[in-house]
Amino acid sequence: MARKQFDLIVFDWDGTLMDSTSTIVKCIQAAARDLKLPVPGDDRAAHVIGLGLHEAMQAVLPDIDPAFYPRMVERYRYHFLSRDHEISLFPGVHDMLEELSQNGYFLAVATGKSRVGLNRAMNDVKVLSLFDATRCADETFSKPHPAMLQELTRELGQDMRRTVMIGDTTHDLLMANNAGAAGIAVEYGAHPVDQLHACNPLYSAKTVAELHQWLSEHA
Repeated sequence: MARKQFDLIVFDWDGTLMDSTSTIVKCIQAAARDLKLPVPGDDRAAHVIGLGLHEAMQAVLPDIDPAFYPRMVERYRYHFLSRDHEISLFPGVHDMLEELSQNGYFLAVATGKSRVGLNRAMNDVKVLSLFDATRCADETFSKPHPAMLQELTRELGQDMRRTVMIGDTTHDLLMANNAGAAGIAVEYGAHPVDQLHACNPLYSAKTVAELHQWLSEHA
């Protein structure tokens, strides 16, 4: 099948491929509770998903003593590790990735997760072999800095103008804008639809099935 617009398709992980938004929110809240800090509401906690873990803790609780941030990260990791076996891919994601891979697209992940966390998650849901490259927040600049996309295109010898970033947060779409790549929003993750649309994505998918169909027809 001839590729129409893109050679490289980059996915965010949490909230885009992995149905993990509510678990992440609960783990952020549990970490704050453990340390007797103000517990952020669901929307506030969801908004920082996609950032590197340290940046996320600073953003979700900006007014606390900075000495608490490393302890927030530690408590978050404790809670997430105790629950990550419960998390699965969104229905339809595996089939979509397999089809895109078979059709010759380069596939990559750009995520706020750590390298250890991403490798464990990808291994658990058996998609490691479907991706050509991945980039994590503890290896480079956090979103929305363009570095992840710049590094992925360089590593795979791809053109940024034929690269698309797909994500459920404004952090993903702003990274695409900053890098000069196309951006596609998914509306079933962490950020409200109006905030996603304000980033002017090329397309906005309400479901994985809609995303799959659009990529099959237009990518």
